[in-house]
Amino acid sequence: MTLCNIKNLSKSYPPFVLSDISFKLNAGRITGFIGRNGAGKTTTIKSILGLVHTDCGEICYFDLPFSGNEREIKQRVGFSTGAINYYPKKKIKNIVAVTQTLYQNWDEGAYREYLEMFSLDESKMPCELSEGMKVKFNLLLALSHRAEILILDEPTSGLDPFSRDELLELFIELKNRGVAVLFSTHITSDIEKCADDIMYIRNGRLVANCSKDDFCKNYCKDGETLEESILRMERGDKV
Repeated sequence: MTLCNIKNLSKSYPPFVLSDISFKLNAGRITGFIGRNGAGKTTTIKSILGLVHTDCGEICYFDLPFSGNEREIKQRVGFSTGAINYYPKKKIKNIVAVTQTLYQNWDEGAYREYLEMFSLDESKMPCELSEGMKVKFNLLLALSHRAEILILDEPTSGLDPFSRDELLELFIELKNRGVAVLFSTHITSDIEKCADDIMYIRNGRLVANCSKDDFCKNYCKDGETLEESILRMERGDKV
């Protein structure tokens, strides 16, 4: 089932242009969004969440156009940008107390489960957290209202290898519950470990948008790893 449908999305930030981006997010699938820094991953994510105004394109969630239905849609979508940078001097429990009032489906049980999983102390303030723990706190807020779509911008940034593996395993558990997960990264091993589908962006254009198996079949040379094929494509070499 398609939960999110993006068609012909474009956004211009001279001299950068995001051009004609189209893709779908399906229930129970993990999409790895890969590309080097500055390729357009964050601009794409901000655009589909209404955080920047697009020049053109269609954005639909749950068969509803984003325009005119943003509030209803965002009740069903979880979003994280990596580390947090708001209310650095407020205790986590106070930030959560305000955040939970914004969501009709806030799940206190899920919140407590992820709080324990991420080893977060509610009495601490964000300014007291390491960069990796800040990432976990942002994810905690995104995961605690039973989102049907999870959109994450560089979620493994700043995490140690153990925490990264733990997070990727969580993605797999969420997909098994029917959640659609989109996460951007420049770490190829994250894609290899858990992604069902791959979107590869370069210079503001989607070069590939397909299943991981099809990506390997169509873009990887014999004996070439996913990382090696993407590095070759970044250099402009052909398949």
